[in-house]
Amino acid sequence: MGFYLQGLTMGLAYVAPIGMQNLFVINSALTKTRRKAVFTAIIVTIFDVALSLSCFFGVGALMQRYEWLQLAVLAVGGAVVIRIGLGLIFPGLFRHGNDSTSHSTASTTDAEITDKRADGLAKTVTTACVVTWFNPQAIIDGTLMLGAFSATLSASQASPFIIGVESASALWFLGLTLVISAFSQRFSPKIINTLNKVCGSIIVLYGIKLLVEFIMAVL
Repeated sequence: MGFYLQGLTMGLAYVAPIGMQNLFVINSALTKTRRKAVFTAIIVTIFDVALSLSCFFGVGALMQRYEWLQLAVLAVGGAVVIRIGLGLIFPGLFRHGNDSTSHSTASTTDAEITDKRADGLAKTVTTACVVTWFNPQAIIDGTLMLGAFSATLSASQASPFIIGVESASALWFLGLTLVISAFSQRFSPKIINTLNKVCGSIIVLYGIKLLVEFIMAVL
């Protein structure tokens, strides 16, 4: 139990600081229904669990060994993160087609609804992946931190420790979503729009930071 609690506290300390993941989860809790927000939190948790496991077993060493891989993640990650941020600041910027177009047949309407749901799911999964994985320095830092524990723990000790780390991800993202969602109705549309722009601006800055790191690494 001691190693589980150690992993739990370490995991909470790792995910609690405000970053792209937390901003994405907070934004979802403010702007989506509770069901969709919880679904988003679960997807983020899955990616975060995968990242923690990868760091625990040393995936960051690949970033340090293969510079081209780190540069690719910095470049692609920076561009995609900026796009996500701009999408929050300017909601209609990346929308295509005319949403107001009417169709006469019910089958067409059903197909459109299905397509929109699929697009929404794909967008959620893609964004969750980007805000979790497209930050090489976070992967390296996570590897240094979790990898250090991995090197000092025996097999019987490592299992409860990493389970504690993964439990922290689930508790944090689901708890954060439920708390924010519970109070989201108290925010007016104007306040939510302002928060969207603030979150989007911060995410754009994260993306710019990644691109600056890419440029500095290339020069």
